[in-house]
Amino acid sequence: MNFKRNTAIGLLVLSLTVILSACGGAGEESSNGNKYTLSISGSTSVGPLAEKLADKFEEKSDINIEVNQIGSSAGITNATNGVSEIGMSSRDLKEDEKKNGLSESIIAYDGIVVVTHPSNKVKNLTMDQVKQIFTGEITNWSELGGDDMEIVVVSREDGSGSRDAFQEIVGYSSGELVRSSIVASGNGNIKTTVATNKHAVGFVSFEYIDESVSTMKINGVEPTADNVLQQKYSLSRPFLFVFKDESLSDNGQEFIDYILGPEGQKIASEAGVIPLK
Repeated sequence: MNFKRNTAIGLLVLSLTVILSACGGAGEESSNGNKYTLSISGSTSVGPLAEKLADKFEEKSDINIEVNQIGSSAGITNATNGVSEIGMSSRDLKEDEKKNGLSESIIAYDGIVVVTHPSNKVKNLTMDQVKQIFTGEITNWSELGGDDMEIVVVSREDGSGSRDAFQEIVGYSSGELVRSSIVASGNGNIKTTVATNKHAVGFVSFEYIDESVSTMKINGVEPTADNVLQQKYSLSRPFLFVFKDESLSDNGQEFIDYILGPEGQKIASEAGVIPLK
């Protein structure tokens, strides 16, 4: 009887161990018990900055930070459901998302840049012209003072914070996007598509700009950090960390405080986004 009872107790302990291991939350101790793992997921625009900040923060802490770039809406959902301790968003929270108990912290600002192939002669657009391009009212670059060639619109996928922010600022809905548009996943894919297609026009975050694409003035205003902070450049949006207060650990709060401090904001500036001050 003792043997059977001990065996039963052993099996029960083993079962409980397996269950508890499978139910680990968004942040947990690693297997060696020394480092806390902070789970962050969301925007592919915020992601590169979050990774740079995480690398620096990990050098001076006992926290392991995992950053998963899956899009703003998915990151917000993960933070809501407790899959991730922190979600990353490159757009403002919607009212229904706020009702789910999410809080937000602005960690930096970003500009959205309309980009074309470097050979494109068109260098300035009005906001109305941007809308007309992306809704299919303007279909040839010659209508804008460029060469006689068809315009190929490149947009982000549904659920992208960049797409949501761009559409809201420019003033059109997903249903109005020109049907012939190329839909690309992530800023990097849009940049590559535009850089290799003379007909193309798309939009990317400031931090993705390099010599492979040409940037467009909007209403005569250059896409620069100073112009965003001075509210002269209209295509801009906040970079957010979102979380539930009751789910945010001391470690998570420590990382956010680091980002909002002088060192974190310096890293943000060096990464090509716009610091809070």
